[in-house]
Amino acid sequence: MATFDDFMKLDIRVGTVVEAKIFEKARRPAYKLIVDFGSEIGIKKSSAQITEVYSPEELIGKQVLGVVNFPPRQIADFMSEVLVLGTYSKQGVVLITPDNKVENGDKLG
Repeated sequence: MATFDDFMKLDIRVGTVVEAKIFEKARRPAYKLIVDFGSEIGIKKSSAQITEVYSPEELIGKQVLGVVNFPPRQIADFMSEVLVLGTYSKQGVVLITPDNKVENGDKLG
């Protein structure tokens, strides 16, 4: 069982998607995302299996939550640097987003 201390080790930040395109070499349908997490964290890449719910065009400008302190993960020819968070829902993976616009880099607390 995970403890509260385990949860506190995660660095979960808000970022804005600045680029999204189809990840053609992924085994399962996915997008390559470029996300701006603000000046402290910077621009990071993520592979996200969210193609059932979102088009690349509607992702641009969307604020998302991502775990920024996991080690990078090689997916095909792409290095995913953050885990963008979402829920497994009936219609597919739905992104976790702030209710109101906030600053890139704001930390979940």
